[in-house]
Amino acid sequence: MTASARVTAQAKINLLLRVLARETSGYHSIETVFLRLDLGDDVTVRITASGRTVDCDGDAIPAGGLGPPEQNLALRAGVTYADATGWPPGFAIEIEKHIPVGAGLGGGSADAGAVLRALDALSPNPLGARLPELAGALGADVPFMALDSPMSLAWGRGERLFPLPVLKPRPVLLAIPNFAVATSDAYAWLAASRGEYVSQAAVISPDAVATWEAMAGVAANDFDDVVAARFPILLVIRDDLRRHDADIAMLSGSGSAVFGVFTTAPNIGVFAGTPDAQWIETRTAVRVVRVEPNQ
Repeated sequence: MTASARVTAQAKINLLLRVLARETSGYHSIETVFLRLDLGDDVTVRITASGRTVDCDGDAIPAGGLGPPEQNLALRAGVTYADATGWPPGFAIEIEKHIPVGAGLGGGSADAGAVLRALDALSPNPLGARLPELAGALGADVPFMALDSPMSLAWGRGERLFPLPVLKPRPVLLAIPNFAVATSDAYAWLAASRGEYVSQAAVISPDAVATWEAMAGVAANDFDDVVAARFPILLVIRDDLRRHDADIAMLSGSGSAVFGVFTTAPNIGVFAGTPDAQWIETRTAVRVVRVEPNQ
């Protein structure tokens, strides 16, 4: 039987996202609180004798597709793992996408993290706790997605992680506009709005994010204003969520999705009149879905 593993690649939101000074390398350091959602892509990884492939399907595939396979972050994750460890000889990745693309929900990063976790579950010499370190080369969200923690503080380029006790599950409403926001554009807009900018990461106490009430007091996203300045509908959606009792409502990552976290599940019907947006109901996750190997 061919060895394979299946796992749900869970989406994420950033309950706090601060973008700090740009480094000489061109990268920005961040300070963030990651939290997984129940919403996720279905990822299957099969070990093969040779070749490295990725196939994607699902209701979240955009009309224009996902671009060249070699640029797919899940495929790059498999290549990174194989090149770093010398195993496996080949692999085939299948992804059924449910996380909207280009929405700041970490869909590509979640798929990459799922591939790393699946390969490590099948490996004869797993990396274990070293997996997030390998993930760092793939993007700021991927180390968290390779970690067995539903909620974490993160600094630097996302590679410095401090797992947090997970908050009680809350209903989440996602508004997905009919456009995507490129992360590179969002960073460029933010840099242009700031000019010369120097900032140091604050030391966030875990107590400051230990309850939803405390979290609501510090929740913020540095991309909110600069992205919404280009797409005013995002402000309309955010304010609508707040008017209907969202405890936290803001842009997800660098956008374009806007999320609302509620104490009790909202009536999604009251948002139906918002133009050009798809609404998705989900919940905050209390666990990371386990990899299911089949060897």
